[in-house]
Amino acid sequence: MSRALVLNASFEALGTVPARRAVVLLLAGKGDCVHATGLVLHAERVEVPVPSVLRLRTFVSVPYRRRVAVSRTAVMARDGHRCQYCGARGDSIDHIHPRSRGGTHTWDNVVAACRPCNVRKRDRLLSDTGMRLRCAPRAPVGVGWAIVAGGAVPIEWHTYLGIDTRVAAPEPSWDDLAWDESAVAG
Repeated sequence: MSRALVLNASFEALGTVPARRAVVLLLAGKGDCVHATGLVLHAERVEVPVPSVLRLRTFVSVPYRRRVAVSRTAVMARDGHRCQYCGARGDSIDHIHPRSRGGTHTWDNVVAACRPCNVRKRDRLLSDTGMRLRCAPRAPVGVGWAIVAGGAVPIEWHTYLGIDTRVAAPEPSWDDLAWDESAVAG
């Protein structure tokens, strides 16, 4: 079975659970199905939709926020699968301050890069290459990023995780490539 996104009573993402656990929460009256997967579990006297997104009926206090681990998947999701040097489709990660020169593998030192930019930069500092970052990298915040870092995210979850669907797709659509007339005129 698949997984289900669990939302707090305030529609804040808490985490994911196996679909079987989500069905148990529905049957126990502890949650409501916000989005169904289309699958239905049948019993003798009851039919239960398998939820993709489940909202708890009572508010759950979260005492701490976990940190998102730095991984290639998470860095690509943070940067929208775009090279942070030229804006092309990113297919690798690059350490701004190279590890061979004492750089660390942390959120503020790792960005998505296309292969040509990564090869051009090599193990040099930005000041030595003349290259510039499009935006300063920073650590993602919130449980939503921990879920995104885990891999593919169903489209129904994007609204609750604060993901822009245009950024979440690895391939650009024609709408993304359309001209911005205000930028051309100015």
